[in-house]
Amino acid sequence: MESTLALLRQNGPGNFTVEDIADAAGISRRTFFNYFGSTEAAIASVTNGFLDSALEQFRRRPVDEPILESARAALVELADPMTVAPLAELFGLTQGNPLMARSELEAWDHCTEQIVAAARERSRTPGVEEGTDANELYVRALAGSVISCGKAAMDVWFRRCGPDLSPESLAVLRQLLIDSMGLLGSGFAGPAPAIGSPESSATPSTRNAERS
Repeated sequence: MESTLALLRQNGPGNFTVEDIADAAGISRRTFFNYFGSTEAAIASVTNGFLDSALEQFRRRPVDEPILESARAALVELADPMTVAPLAELFGLTQGNPLMARSELEAWDHCTEQIVAAARERSRTPGVEEGTDANELYVRALAGSVISCGKAAMDVWFRRCGPDLSPESLAVLRQLLIDSMGLLGSGFAGPAPAIGSPESSATPSTRNAERS
C-alpha cells in the first residue's frame, strides 16, 4: 500500500505500471496479481484498508447497540488522526482523474456490500420479518446512507482543507466522518455543530437529551 502511494505521489495517476509497483514493493509480478488485478485495484486497496478497519471495529460493537451508533463508535475507535492519512492523501491525489474516481467508487461499493452483510447479522427491523424484501430494503438503504455520508464528509474536508495532511487537518476529517454518522442517526434534524465546538464530540443521544 505504501509503495503504491509513493509512486502515486511521485508520478501521478496513470503514470506507473504493475511492474513499477511490484519493484517498489520488492515482490514479483506474479505475486502482485495474486492480490490485485490492476494498478487501479492496488490504489483502491488504500481505501479498502481504511474501510475494512472501520468494519472490523463495527463488528466488535455490542449486538444490541443501534447500528448507526455502532458505525459512529467504530469511527471513534480509529482514534489516531494519522489512521485516516492514507485515505485522505489518496482522495487528494486522485481528484480530477476519471479512472481513479472509478476505482474509488468501486472500493466504496465493495464496502457497501460488506456493510450490508454486517448489518444483516444484527438487523431486526421492528415488525418486519427477517429475510423479507422490506427487511432487505432497510439494510440496503442503511448501508447506502452510511457510505454516502462518509463520501460527503470526504468532499467537505477536501473543499475546506485541500491536500493538507497535517494532524490538525486530519483531525477535522475524522470529526467530519463522525459527525456525518451523527446527522444520519438524528434523521438530519439539523446541521452538525461546528468542528471544535463542545457539542461536536457529543453522541447523538446526548445532543437529543440536551435539546429536550
